Amino acid sequence: MTLFSEIGLADPLLKALEAEGYTSPTPIQEQSIPHLLEGRDMLGLAQTGTGKTASFALPILQRLDMNKQRAMPKSTRVLVLTPTRELAVQVGQSFKTYGCHYRLRHALVFGGVGMVPQIKTMAGGVDILVATPGRLLDLMNQGAIRLDSVEVLVLDEADRMLDMGFILPIRKIVACMPKSRQTVLFSATMPDSIVGLANSVLHQPVRVEITPAATTVDKIDQKVMFVDRENKRSLLTEMFACKTVERALIFTRTKHGANRVAELLEKAGIPSDAIHGNKSQGARQKALNDFKDGRIRALVATDIAARGIDVDGITHVINFELPNEPESYVHRIGRTARAGASGIALSMCDADEVSYLRQIEKTIRQAVPVDFEHAYHAPHIMSRGAGGKPKPPVRHQRAPQPLDTYPQQARGGKPHGEAAGRRDAGKPSGRPAGQQTRSGNTGFRGASSGTRAARG
Repeated sequence: MTLFSEIGLADPLLKALEAEGYTSPTPIQEQSIPHLLEGRDMLGLAQTGTGKTASFALPILQRLDMNKQRAMPKSTRVLVLTPTRELAVQVGQSFKTYGCHYRLRHALVFGGVGMVPQIKTMAGGVDILVATPGRLLDLMNQGAIRLDSVEVLVLDEADRMLDMGFILPIRKIVACMPKSRQTVLFSATMPDSIVGLANSVLHQPVRVEITPAATTVDKIDQKVMFVDRENKRSLLTEMFACKTVERALIFTRTKHGANRVAELLEKAGIPSDAIHGNKSQGARQKALNDFKDGRIRALVATDIAARGIDVDGITHVINFELPNEPESYVHRIGRTARAGASGIALSMCDADEVSYLRQIEKTIRQAVPVDFEHAYHAPHIMSRGAGGKPKPPVRHQRAPQPLDTYPQQARGGKPHGEAAGRRDAGKPSGRPAGQQTRSGNTGFRGASSGTRAARG
């Protein structure tokens, strides 16, 4: 087993790593750090949760210390671009933690908070600036930030930045930098847009690829749960009756959907909160801190807001709604099984989401195992997911659920399972009375801890 002391890191960094309990690099760190210490440009392909941040933060800190210079006013020596505020905060904290024995100045620049403190911080210049593209461009246009002395540029989670429409801002930002710089691009997936960006900003890069693009972490136990849409809320609340669901990150496609799910869980007595783009930075940070500290058991998020959620011990990722972009599935479930631990990813799939599931399975190059044992299994939906002909709807008999406080969403066609005009709450038929119990085989198992390694 390789140790951090064997890959060329300086003593101050080794002391910081030891204080955090890290002794051995992850595969992406072991392969990336030597190249970056040599000053090479790099294209890194690795899934989320594999330790990407330390891969570039450690060699950058060592480079800055070896080449001691004072940053020019309004300038930075290192620029790290991230897609979201949460990820910017996480990356900034990593630089602070690993660089605790160096005297280097750091700054964060992102939207959702006032510009004045950021302008004041940048006035004297900083060694390391972590920023989101939109706010950075705003401050550049105001003359508050200059990039003509950048020595190292890092594009972190570049695929998500492009998904969010940041390609033109990124190109404008890069155009303001010296050509003689070191550039590092990290991405979990490798669509054509990333290939084009990499070709334009990287110079003779070394390519480091830990796993094939768009595959999922091996230690994640994945399950798909076919369920009628109107039964998703009841299924979700029943999941939390299992104590092994200790800390769950739940995904919805929309901001309003995230709010509704968080409210549902709160009414069911499950401490929860939502995090999405409509919330202020303070509210988002409070929700994230409450989740990290265990004050809430569930955090409901949209894809964009979830970038940068790096929380120890997320036992479950639950896709309340499947993403319509298959690459987002990879990012979502990568929030668990981080730093060597295992985790569980459960995805609900209703009739309208079968096509999303097929695209996900095509992207990750594997079929997601089906959970047949949960109380709301919908075989007529599963048959579509398996490529067969849809089966007739199954009639369900079930007492009203007090926890499902939300109205049934309007659906086209005739209602099924109950007479027209009545709810179909939906436990499967065929079980004798008294056997409609929560299954013990739904994948609700706690995540075991693994070897600690430096985190990204």
